[in-house]
Amino acid sequence: TDYGSSLTVSLPAALQPHQPFQIIVRYTTADGPAIWWLDPELTYGNAKPFVFTQGHSVCNRSFFPCFDTPAVKCTYSATVKAPTGIQVLMSATQSSYLEEEGVYQFYMEYPVPAYLVALVAGDLIHADIGPRSRVWAEPCLLPTAISKLSGIVERWLTAAESLYGPYIWGRYDIVFLPPSFPIVAMENPCLTFIISSILESDEFLIIDVIHEVAHSWFGNAVTNATWEEMWLSEGLATYAQRRITTETYGAAFTCLETAFRLDALHRQMKLLGEDNPVSKLQVKLEPGVNPSNLMNLFTYEKGYCFVYYLSQLCGDPRHFDSFLRAYIEKYKFTSVVAQDLLDSFLNFFPELKEQCVESKAGLEFERWLNATGPPLAEPDLSQGSSLTRPVETLFKLWTTEPLDSVAAASSVDLSKWRTFQTVLFLDRLLDGSPLPHEVIKKLSECYSSQLDSMNAEIRIRWLQIVVRNDYYPDLYKVRRFLENQMSRMYTIPLYEDLCTGTLKSFALEIFYQTQNQLHPNLRKTIQQILSQGLNPLPAIDTTVVTTDTPAMVLEDKVSEATNGAISLRDVNVSA
Repeated sequence: TDYGSSLTVSLPAALQPHQPFQIIVRYTTADGPAIWWLDPELTYGNAKPFVFTQGHSVCNRSFFPCFDTPAVKCTYSATVKAPTGIQVLMSATQSSYLEEEGVYQFYMEYPVPAYLVALVAGDLIHADIGPRSRVWAEPCLLPTAISKLSGIVERWLTAAESLYGPYIWGRYDIVFLPPSFPIVAMENPCLTFIISSILESDEFLIIDVIHEVAHSWFGNAVTNATWEEMWLSEGLATYAQRRITTETYGAAFTCLETAFRLDALHRQMKLLGEDNPVSKLQVKLEPGVNPSNLMNLFTYEKGYCFVYYLSQLCGDPRHFDSFLRAYIEKYKFTSVVAQDLLDSFLNFFPELKEQCVESKAGLEFERWLNATGPPLAEPDLSQGSSLTRPVETLFKLWTTEPLDSVAAASSVDLSKWRTFQTVLFLDRLLDGSPLPHEVIKKLSECYSSQLDSMNAEIRIRWLQIVVRNDYYPDLYKVRRFLENQMSRMYTIPLYEDLCTGTLKSFALEIFYQTQNQLHPNLRKTIQQILSQGLNPLPAIDTTVVTTDTPAMVLEDKVSEATNGAISLRDVNVSA
């Protein structure tokens, strides 16, 4: 990957130390990884073009000249000229619009790292959803966004402030982006970017937005100084997110969501191996490696487990909340390393420092940071047992031989469950796939019609089970799902599973029929998946209409099913 080249500016020899100076760089951007241009057909409204930027982690150097490191923070201003009818937004504390000139002006008054400078422009309208929040979306999506978020964002902000001190960014607005947005959400200050696809999955929407709210303190106000310690942002934000959800939705729901994520962490551990260096919290960043490649569940969940362990050393999470308030106050608008956090922790709790908790055998802080493998300790999730126990019971009914408990299993109404219960159940079935044919047949008879009416986070997992078990009677649902999805997070996992097994020709057929509705970056990724084990795919004639193609093509057996491939869903679960 080309990460660009540095621009070196020689300062005048007569410049005195600490003397203010100004540098003006005139530049033009070319196509680059930070800037995503969308034709109208790649938006929901199909009416106007759309553009957004995604700077994390080292992409914004293709957007504007900058010190592209989280160690450097600065304020910024921007002037943006746009055609009439195109709304422009940026991650800034102040904005204005000169209608007669079609010019927007933005100013971020607080210092931020380069990756948090963000821009979006398109057919966007807004509605206020709280005293300091509004939601932006394409006109056809705005009513749904309002119905999902009106009133509750302020509740989350208030809960966060009660835990970690004042919200310092002024406004907390949210903009919903088209399905081409390459991740789930991004914590750009004052203006969270979030993929519109998540709107149909209420519980995932709640968790994802609260996670980005938590970044307002952990990541945005206080930032990791190096990409090798991303856990300082993501681990702390995940801990804060769960404190906020506990305050607003109760401990049981928080424990359920945590169990779901830790299940995914152990799945990733099994796939990558316990000795894999990416499982360290202080991971070594080799030259030429994109820091985003180091973002995985260890960054989030192993980081969370370490922060949770620190909170338990205090005896009461409220004492740890007090420490985090002091930590934010001390380091806000700066960037830190792990030692800054840990030294502050021990200085805030001198009695723990006297006990040498940093050197406790088997749980040394140094081992937490530099040992590969799973977390050294995990949280007690017993408060969520009322929600997790039914999942465990149902899973055992379906996976214990002989299969003579179908009647009891089929009596469970999944529509009464929380989304995180259902996805936890389906993820465990995925882990056990391929299942005996009798089991997958009965599962389909019991649940397939129920799952059809549920959200995409649930449906994609059932369809992955269908694919990994070569259950042909439900393959038409896979086709229907992919024909209606343009999002990376809902297409890549299915194409990976289809191409790992015996259904690559089926995947090729669907791709040829749907490629025009996919962003070029996503199209390229899927082509790479489809090309594995085959000769390079020929140039695709986008005008071909396969009217005579059979409903399913199943003869391609180039790649035998291994069911051991690392899927995108296994690696990148969180926002």
